[in-house]
Amino acid sequence: MWTLQDAKNRFSAVVDAALAGVPQEVSRRGKPAVVVLSAEEYHRLIEDAVMRRESFADHLMRFPGPEEVPRAKVTPRDVTF
Repeated sequence: MWTLQDAKNRFSAVVDAALAGVPQEVSRRGKPAVVVLSAEEYHRLIEDAVMRRESFADHLMRFPGPEEVPRAKVTPRDVTF
């Protein structure tokens, strides 16, 4: 993992490693911040995510629950005008 300062100083090496197929992690203030990867790998990841995405309706239909949801038995109150 590169520190931000080292990544800035050796950005060409960071890019070369990412282009060689090895994603480069960069930390900021001691915590992981970003990952540098090749544009080809980035587009492959995006395409895979889009291909696996299901519709919202499919997501709702997978909800584990009873076929019939019980409704509360409520008596409406009297309203006088």
